[in-house]
Order: sequence, then C-alpha cells, then structure tokens
Amino acid sequence: MSAAASSDAWVKATPVVFVLIWATGFIVARFGMPHAPPLTFLSVRYALSIACFLAWISWAKVAWPQSRQQWLHLSVTGILMHAGYLGGVWVAVKAGMGSGLSALIVGFQPVLTAIWLAYSLRGSEQPGITRRQWWGLSLGFVGLLMVVWRKLTLGTPLDHVTPANMAFALTALLSITVGTLYQKRFVNPCDVRSANTVQLLAALVVTLPWALMETESVRWNNELIGAMAWSVLGLTLGGSSLLYLLIQRGAAASVTSLMYLVPPTTAIMAWLFFGETITITTLLGTSLTAVGVSLVVRPSRP
Repeated sequence: MSAAASSDAWVKATPVVFVLIWATGFIVARFGMPHAPPLTFLSVRYALSIACFLAWISWAKVAWPQSRQQWLHLSVTGILMHAGYLGGVWVAVKAGMGSGLSALIVGFQPVLTAIWLAYSLRGSEQPGITRRQWWGLSLGFVGLLMVVWRKLTLGTPLDHVTPANMAFALTALLSITVGTLYQKRFVNPCDVRSANTVQLLAALVVTLPWALMETESVRWNNELIGAMAWSVLGLTLGGSSLLYLLIQRGAAASVTSLMYLVPPTTAIMAWLFFGETITITTLLGTSLTAVGVSLVVRPSRP
C-alpha cells in the first residue's frame, strides 16, 4: 500500500477510532468515580497529560503556536472542551445524575450545533444544513433516546435530578457545543500536540482551584490507577487529539453528529465489560443512530 493510500485509509478510519475511544469515557467514570472526587481526578488527569505531551513535543521538536492570539483562542477552547465539558459531566454524575440522562443531555450537542449553523449562515453564500442532514440529525437523536431510555426509566434510587446536577450537565452541553464552534471559527491549524497542551494548561488552571476545595479523599487502587492511565493515554492523548483533528478538517455539523454514536457504543461496551443487558430497543436505536449519522456525514452531490 502506498503512503498516500495509507494516509487516506487512516483519515477515513479516524471517526470510527474517535467514537470507540470517546465512548470509553463512561466506562472509565464507572471504574474511577467511586474512588476519587471528580475535579481532583480531572486535575491529575490534565497534569499527567500535559507531562506526556511535553515529553512528546520535546522528543519530536514540535513547534508551538506562534501568536499570542492563537494561544488565547486555544486557551478558550481548552476551558470549554476540557474544564467545562468534562467537569460538568463528571460533577453531574457524581452528584447523582444517571449516566443515561447525562448522555442524553449532552446528546443535544449536534442539534444545537446545527441550529446555530443554520441561523448564522442565513443569507450567506456558504452552504448551511441540508434537508438530508436535518433528517439525519433527527433520526440520530431518536436513536440516541431509544438507547438511553431504559436507563432513564429504570434508574437506581441514586439516579435523581436536582437543580445542581442538571445545571452541571447543561454546562457540559453548552461548553462542548460552544467550544466546537469556537475552535472551528477561531483556531488556526497547528500541531495537535502543542495545541492540546495549551488547551490542557488552561483547563488545569481553571479546574485546580475548585479541586482543592473538594473534601473527599483519593483512594488509590488498581481500578483508579487503570482509569487514570486510560484517561490520560487513551481519552486525552488519543480521543481529544482526534477530536481536534476532526474539527479542523471537517464541517462542524458532521463532526458533532459523531457524538450520537457514543452512547450506543458505550452501551455495547458496558455489556462486554459489566454484563449490562442489551435489549432489542437498544439494538434498534443503535441502528437508527448509525443511519442518522451516515446521512449527516455523507458528502453532498455536486
């Protein structure tokens, strides 16, 4: 296989790899959440990820962003897409919200992104959201709802909604939505390793003061160490880097529609790792979600 063909195959496989990695976030939370407060866990994750990126940057002699403005834009996206999104989800789940409901709330992201793009591109010469893509977004959301419905209706007594955990979940939704749009609009292409490092530094600066106010102690054990290792190496160095590349290379609506595939993939992983039941409704919802995403990401005919 030629270098060009190999590169093309990798580009086509990137969305699949991203979904598989990103879907492990809830699996990691299930392993690590009982043993550490959320913001402390995330602060350690950011710090270790920064150390790994710095070593990688030094070894590969990667260039840093050149302008002060680019550092500012990367810092804003880091605060939104790391501190705001991850912090919101983890605190909401720690505060008693079920993973199904939190996944459903964050699952509104593709819809919000599409609505904003449709509104902002009115009257411009740039192509907006097509009718086919609107159908895809709708089908994807219905499929997502089918997947998480069982968790919404059969939650444990700890699965409850309060004004506090709902506020954190909505903060996560708005953060990932605004962060995606902001990065696509303002962040110029640069090396993903140095860009991610700047984002993580900003996220750590924002998260650490709140983490220091948490009173729960960290209980290091094999589950927490494993969750932390995968959070750093898989989710941050792998998943976050792929998300950055996808946003830089693709249309925002197409990229965010991939988020629809995360809860169904997580459901399958939960079945493999924890023996959680997969129902016919889950399978149908997964299929419907896949069809919806395919309608969004499929290139338009000229």
